[in-house]
Amino acid sequence: QVTGYLDDCTCDVETIDAFNNYKLFPRLNELLESDYFRYYKVNLQKPCPFWDDNSHCGMRDCAVQPCPSDEVPDGIRSGSYKYSEEANNLAEECEEAKRLGAVDDSLSKEARQAVLQWAQHDDSSDSFCEADDIHSPDAEYVDLLLNPERYTGYKGPDAWKIWNSIYEENCFKPQNVKRPLAPGRGDDGGHTFYKWLKGVCVEKRAFYRLISGLHASINIHLSARYLLQDTWSEKKWGPNVTEFQQRFDEVLTSGEGPRRLKNLYFLYLIELRALSKVLPFFERPSFQLYTGNERQDAEMKHLLLEILHLAKSFPLHFDENSFFAGNKKEAAKLKEEFRLHFKNISKIMDCVGCFKCRLWGKLQTQGLGTALKILFSENLIEKIPESGPSYGFQLTRQEIVALFNAFGRVSTSVKELENFRNLLQNMR
Repeated sequence: QVTGYLDDCTCDVETIDAFNNYKLFPRLNELLESDYFRYYKVNLQKPCPFWDDNSHCGMRDCAVQPCPSDEVPDGIRSGSYKYSEEANNLAEECEEAKRLGAVDDSLSKEARQAVLQWAQHDDSSDSFCEADDIHSPDAEYVDLLLNPERYTGYKGPDAWKIWNSIYEENCFKPQNVKRPLAPGRGDDGGHTFYKWLKGVCVEKRAFYRLISGLHASINIHLSARYLLQDTWSEKKWGPNVTEFQQRFDEVLTSGEGPRRLKNLYFLYLIELRALSKVLPFFERPSFQLYTGNERQDAEMKHLLLEILHLAKSFPLHFDENSFFAGNKKEAAKLKEEFRLHFKNISKIMDCVGCFKCRLWGKLQTQGLGTALKILFSENLIEKIPESGPSYGFQLTRQEIVALFNAFGRVSTSVKELENFRNLLQNMR
């Protein structure tokens, strides 16, 4: 039932479906199965910063199996970048010095200067996420292919509290405007809420729609990989049409379902736009997807660039120039609010009681945060030199892995929608 144009965009659902399902999704899947993208370092032991929370999910499907460190490719663990005559150039020295957290006296004066610029860059306010300290003893590598995002049984008041905290406290919404279908909302069918949403500035509306799109995407994954059979001999996961309908059917959700799905497409456009913008960063010869397997790394960089060129070729991109376009002072203030709200949401992920849901929640918020960082750093990306370090704009391996995996999740959701459409068609 979700067709046609999306609000605040010139794009329509059908164009995205055709582009994603037949061109982009298969290539992206292949990339995400490679060693560079399947290992994500995450700290799942951080305490919830907002409320006392001991309600960890005891179900076995909530558990995350970290990797024994000898399974993680050396190149990823050492965080180094070999393979080129530039292997000892400034960028690597800086990276290493930054990693050791100190300015090494043995570095040349230029390199020291660069390290200081790195540090300043890291302290600067371009990050939309509360990043994990990946050098913490609690941070571990997780193989994302062995810990897929799917239904774990984590639901009820604990899960509701997370989403409620995100929507009520971080989406710029006044307390007296009730969300559609939220308890105690009155009976106006969301009329007051959508009237409010229509009246706010495009940035705040976009913020709400991104979060709603992320929520929809996660719900599609849970419906598409549902535990259908659980016996001592086998577990079977697959699409649960009833679960999908409860979350998205127009009648069952009083009209909310199709809106949620349109917000998913909006999220897709924003993340796709970021991929199309970040091409210069990855095109540099000095950028390597380094795992230690030279042939595979070269192939994966080639595939990565193919995906980014494909993203760039998309005909109906979202135009982010409408964001923060008014009065400079007001725009800067709004951008900062936007960033801090999103940062807060990334912190809320440490309150998720199910570790598998926490893993994927953290990864997807970091990925979306990285996409926003890219969109707001366009002028820095344009100035990236072809060789040597790019002081103005940097992405860590964590951000790169999160960016592509998060987009992989949204791309999967769009593909799964097609599967659910077909299943529902066959049931009629």
